[in-house]
Amino acid sequence: MKRFLQSVVVLSSVSCVAWCALADDKAKSDKPDADSSTQAAREVIKDALAEFNPLVGGWRGVGQPVRNSNKGSWSETAEWIWELKKDHVGISYAVKEGKQLQSALLTWDPKSKEFELVATLPDSSQRTYRGTNAGNKLTLQSSPDDAGIVHQIVVTQLNEKRTLVLFQVRAKGQQQFNRVAEVGYTREGTKLADEGVGGPECIVTGGKGTMSTVYKGTTYWFCCTGCRDAFMDDPDTIIAQAEAKAAQKKAAAGKKAEKEKS
Repeated sequence: MKRFLQSVVVLSSVSCVAWCALADDKAKSDKPDADSSTQAAREVIKDALAEFNPLVGGWRGVGQPVRNSNKGSWSETAEWIWELKKDHVGISYAVKEGKQLQSALLTWDPKSKEFELVATLPDSSQRTYRGTNAGNKLTLQSSPDDAGIVHQIVVTQLNEKRTLVLFQVRAKGQQQFNRVAEVGYTREGTKLADEGVGGPECIVTGGKGTMSTVYKGTTYWFCCTGCRDAFMDDPDTIIAQAEAKAAQKKAAAGKKAEKEKS
């Protein structure tokens, strides 16, 4: 009887070990799928936001409540930086000395296919805007507040050195938006009369490279500190993704060329 009980204990232990190993193997096999799904979702959001790469960097701005008037005007600075975090992907918009915003985070909702801007206002309260991008204009608006007022922000990318951010409101019952103020930004370190120049691309987002680092003997460029930090966290993955995307573009270009010939 004693030997029988010992055998049962041994078999139970072996079964437990086998079961735990099986469960562990299943968890390991499930994790890549989950990771792949998460990574794919992040890439979709990043690709949607890539059209705002020209905004990334530092800007100096002048705000005007009344167009072409210095009455009530002010000066501010702003910086757009990629945020590539594990829990979200977006482009942050940080403002200093601003009268309309402290900061904001621009993201993309794949389900609604809309851009979302979560803004922190000068009084530290938050307001969420949603909308779409058409041409060079990103138009975002909030849901009506308690008074029925709808707030709107329109970001117009005139060129790589000039951007306008218009703030408007529409009262309850009104059809048209009324101007609150507009900030005209000029990219830091440039003059409006300067000619644009080309340059290296950011390996993370494809934006204009403004800073670089050397990894395994190769120089890689980034458009902002957010992309640089994301690269440093996992350079091999970033490089592999960039190479895969480059191969896809090359293949697509080849198919397009063949189609045009036929």
